[in-house]
Amino acid sequence: MARWVLIYVMIGLFNVATAQELEPRSYSVIPKGFNMIGVSSTFSQGNVVTDATLPISDLKLTSLTFGALYVRSFNFLGKLAKVQMILPYTFIEGSVKINGVDTAASRSGFADARIKLGVNLIGSPPMAPKDFVRFNEESVLGASFVISVPTGMYLPAKLINIGSNRWGFKPEVGFSHRSGPFYLEVYAGVWFFTRNDAYMKTSELQQAPIFSFQAHVSHIFPKKNWVAVNGGYANGGQTSVNGSEMNNFQKNWRVGATYSHPLNKHSSLRALLNTGVATRAGGDFTSFTLSYQYGWF
Repeated sequence: MARWVLIYVMIGLFNVATAQELEPRSYSVIPKGFNMIGVSSTFSQGNVVTDATLPISDLKLTSLTFGALYVRSFNFLGKLAKVQMILPYTFIEGSVKINGVDTAASRSGFADARIKLGVNLIGSPPMAPKDFVRFNEESVLGASFVISVPTGMYLPAKLINIGSNRWGFKPEVGFSHRSGPFYLEVYAGVWFFTRNDAYMKTSELQQAPIFSFQAHVSHIFPKKNWVAVNGGYANGGQTSVNGSEMNNFQKNWRVGATYSHPLNKHSSLRALLNTGVATRAGGDFTSFTLSYQYGWF
């Protein structure tokens, strides 16, 4: 029984967050008192910088990001809650055209950390593992709040940076419904950002909120390996420098696929591939993530 519980719980617990993340099984039902640690590696190519302003064009970057993550589930006022923390370290290199001039550069350092607090409001009571085994998941309504912490390396004199030198906040609601081995999920959220008052040393960068929407269809197989088809949309995010608006309003569509495979009762591997299919500004990149996670009660 314990083996089955651990494998099932780890179905949806490693989400490497970005501004346009695709996270299947983000509000999955798990027992209280569950812990998980994980590591991930993400390779990306394209316009992976989301704070692009008007002087930047033809951005072509390659990035490799390693992430370390911890997850803990608990009982919060009679509801199932979960806290997730991730700290990424990134290497980037590539070329960009600034004011019509080609240039190349590379960076490496810590990126902005993420803290995610989530609560399943309906359809997912906090349960001990023995009760979780008998629970029949149907429809779940949840909410979460993500905090982007400006821990990343930031060079005020540079346009291209790993960190953002500002805070970000994302409230989100999510709904999932199970029908046999299939899960249908939809999430809607909005990113809000504080000001970056050290942009190019002396300027102030502001960014409008970014609305995000995700939809996922997952299929879980009898041995608890699973596959998902993912889709996402982002809208908004226009920036301004010292009050002058940039022409970089985002309107982006992304698609992807996820596969998760249990290795034993404690650990599993996950692979995620996603790419942009229609991009107005920013976010035009393809990425592949491979992650390992280890869980226990």
